Amino acid sequence: MINYKVVDLSTSKSDHPKASILIIYTGGTFGMAYSEDGALSPFDFNHVVEKIPELKTLDVTFSVITFTQPIDSSNIHSHHWRAIGHIIYENYDKYDGFVVLHGTDTMAYSASALSFMLKGLSKPVIFTGAQIPIGSVRSDARDNFLTAVEIASSKKNGNGIVPEVCIYFNHQLLRGNRSRKIRSSHFGAFESENHPPLAISGVFIEYNHSFILPSSNEELNFQYELDTNVTILRLFPNIQQGILESIFSADGLKGVVLETYGSGNSPNYPWFISCLKEANDRGIVLFNVTQCNGGKVIQGRYETSKKLEEVGVVSGSDITTEAAVTKLM
Repeated sequence: MINYKVVDLSTSKSDHPKASILIIYTGGTFGMAYSEDGALSPFDFNHVVEKIPELKTLDVTFSVITFTQPIDSSNIHSHHWRAIGHIIYENYDKYDGFVVLHGTDTMAYSASALSFMLKGLSKPVIFTGAQIPIGSVRSDARDNFLTAVEIASSKKNGNGIVPEVCIYFNHQLLRGNRSRKIRSSHFGAFESENHPPLAISGVFIEYNHSFILPSSNEELNFQYELDTNVTILRLFPNIQQGILESIFSADGLKGVVLETYGSGNSPNYPWFISCLKEANDRGIVLFNVTQCNGGKVIQGRYETSKKLEEVGVVSGSDITTEAAVTKLM
């Protein structure tokens, strides 16, 4: 059970604000600020308007739900995904959009998971965060947060312009389950090699409408049940048979994301193919995903991937590892 508290931030002076936004703060670098003794400590969202006075200029009403114990994103677990999803599901009819403040290290996993858990989504769910804490002079937190809020509140014909789970970071809006964190020391931490940005933020926010998912006409269905008995197996030269057999014999294992070379290639040693076949015969789903940042799996293109097709390995096409493992769950 995740404990959280609600902070009301009614900054709009309009009698008819253009949108209402729910901000969900889970933790991460974004919410750190310097205390009086100079140490970084979790930020109190009761004072967010003091840190980001530009919020007063947005014609939007806010509420903030904060995890009582902020989570370092390295400690994110499936029960945190369920908590975020539950908050969105329970408050879905009250707000026009949602902004999730999250640590960057596992943001792509969380955004991917929520994209599969929230079926029938017709409102924006925008993940964002920061590389430098909001309490620092050069922080990227303000721009990421303000633009994420603007995107979450933007409408066309009365509906949210981007009715899907996304990541906004460093002037780019990316599809959540096609995003990856690829840099740890630059503001441009995220990229989506296999899908164009859904929007670019400059002087104006330019939306790439042809690549944005249409709004769903269905009721929101929160699919909260997850089976976490899955793992990732990254291939490398000289991988040993005993290690492979040990992984596939793990109790309760249901699925394996097989990170292969190039366009889905793997060794074709008899023992290697035999291990995969035995695992598949036992009902373990084997999901073929490329190790490359871009491109896709094309099983059978080379001789070294034809055997994978024959023993029942499923092609992941252009899916990311983050999306693949959460989709298996």
